[in-house]
Amino acid sequence: MIFGPTPLEEAKGAILAHSLRLTGKVLKKGTVLDDAAVAALKDAGKREVITARLEAGDVPEDEAAERLAVALTAPHIARSRAATGRVNLFAETAGLLVIDAKRIDAVNAVDESLTVATLPNHTVVSAKEMLATIKVIPFAVPGRVLSVVEAVARSAAAPPLTIHPFRPLKVGLVLTELPGIKESVMEGAVEATSARVEALHGTMLPVERVRHEEGSVAEALSRLKRAGAEILLIAGASAVVDRRDVGPAAIIRAGGAITHFGMPVDPGNLLCLGEIAGIPALVLPGCARSPKLNGFDWVLERLFAGLKVKRADITAMGVGGLLKEIEVRPLPREQAPRTPAPLLAPRRARTVAAIVLAAGRSRRMAPLNKLLVADQQGVPMVARVVDNALASHARPIIVVTGHERDRVEEALSGRPVLFAHAEHYAEGLSASLKAGLAALPEEAEGFLVCLGDMPLVAGPMLDRLIAAFDPEEGRAIVMPTFRGKQGNPMLWSREFLPEMASITGDVGARHLVGKHADRMVEVEMADDAVLRDFDTTDALKGLPRSG
Repeated sequence: MIFGPTPLEEAKGAILAHSLRLTGKVLKKGTVLDDAAVAALKDAGKREVITARLEAGDVPEDEAAERLAVALTAPHIARSRAATGRVNLFAETAGLLVIDAKRIDAVNAVDESLTVATLPNHTVVSAKEMLATIKVIPFAVPGRVLSVVEAVARSAAAPPLTIHPFRPLKVGLVLTELPGIKESVMEGAVEATSARVEALHGTMLPVERVRHEEGSVAEALSRLKRAGAEILLIAGASAVVDRRDVGPAAIIRAGGAITHFGMPVDPGNLLCLGEIAGIPALVLPGCARSPKLNGFDWVLERLFAGLKVKRADITAMGVGGLLKEIEVRPLPREQAPRTPAPLLAPRRARTVAAIVLAAGRSRRMAPLNKLLVADQQGVPMVARVVDNALASHARPIIVVTGHERDRVEEALSGRPVLFAHAEHYAEGLSASLKAGLAALPEEAEGFLVCLGDMPLVAGPMLDRLIAAFDPEEGRAIVMPTFRGKQGNPMLWSREFLPEMASITGDVGARHLVGKHADRMVEVEMADDAVLRDFDTTDALKGLPRSG
């Protein structure tokens, strides 16, 4: 690929390296210059531009990203359409993401032009969740380099990224009792275990409550095994402290064996792993009574995903295994530091508000106000939009009212939102937008502009936009896309407030994107919710059930 200044006479077919603002027009980075673009540049007085020109054997960025995505794709993994040299990979089902980290490292080490970024290994994922992103850094990749990367990605029988779907396993729990143990402690252990199992698509067999004795526990394990248990758990009234303690001894007495005792994960150190006739059998650490993340979660997730957990798997969990803060233990006076150690300040989260535009007159559905039409569960559409915003990290939520103000406010009664009334809402969208902007708090660094007729944009989608927002790194406008199509809502930095204040008529701020293309980033979504609005009676009939 040839990169650098290119005379306009030679620029046709070249790729524009940087966005250029011309009179009444913006040529975006990555544009393939045609006759019209070259003519526009000449009219603007340009004699040369910075471009990239492909040479023989070069593979354009989108094609290169697509080819690498194909090499990485496996069952239960879907990919997005290539755009700006990027392809995202998504889970098609809930399960455990397992990554061949060495192979991904090898792919990234071949050449700086091709990159793959993934979630951490052994991450629990849900359907439609993004797993990885493939990004081609330059505008093209030499074909020989791409061929090497594809070969590395396919260098083993198993793909480098795999989703192991969770299986609907039956789980048996033995709960041991000692005199003086509060009933609330016992109930807490059952509730926490049941919640974990159900979250992984499993079911609990009736709990066995027995004395904290080896023989009683062994008999209970045998009964659960005959009842069809596919995982056996022991929650002891007293923490296990040795391989010969009650829980591990009961596993052996029931015909099993101990695989490993202890784990380099805190909380979770005292987990004991064994098996009985091929059925995993675990003695739980005391922390498993709590719903908070602990080492037991990591083991249970792998078992539900169909992975056999071995001693080596447990001992390899140490890096990243510190899951909680441990209080500083008292030191002898002569060893104690004279001043406390400084605390590192956490990275400050961006403060983003959400403006929900709910002032329109619903002309296409008159005399109905579409925002107040209830779904199959009786929830007005505007309430679904607001509930989605409340489920995100955006704060505050500002609802702009206009047409049928009282009814809209009544529909949102009890929700922690701020209302901003657009007195001149009849003048069009710009009046509603300005009313919302006027209500923004000073501390808001950015704001989402949410449309009241897009009820399928869920809280996690909004959080993905917020996570991408960073004006200091050039991501001052964040736009959601689905398969390359641009959608809503958009997230804006407050630096655009002066320009938005000058907008008039029935238009929003989207036209500012062209003017500030180099300040915008697109975030690909897993489904088309960001493209779907509901502004006709027929469209409302297709509105899915909420929740």
